[in-house]
Amino acid sequence: MSQIAWRQDSVAGVPLNRYVGYVGPVEVGSVQYDGSNRFWVWASPLQEDAWGYGPTEGAAKTAMELWLRSWLDNFRPFLKPET
Repeated sequence: MSQIAWRQDSVAGVPLNRYVGYVGPVEVGSVQYDGSNRFWVWASPLQEDAWGYGPTEGAAKTAMELWLRSWLDNFRPFLKPET
């Protein structure tokens, strides 16, 4: 089960093919449909060059979550309590 809460984005009350992912109050990424290329693109504001794509909305969300878990592992040594 995903730890990311996905919310559908909208403009003037019109829902978009774009979802923004949050972990608590922090925005960790977004997934949106690219109609010209017919795939779903994910990106994260946490790292400028973090992005990818998937053939479906679900695949892009899963890829985003896998990237986020991997990226957060880089910080594990800083977050561990010292013994």
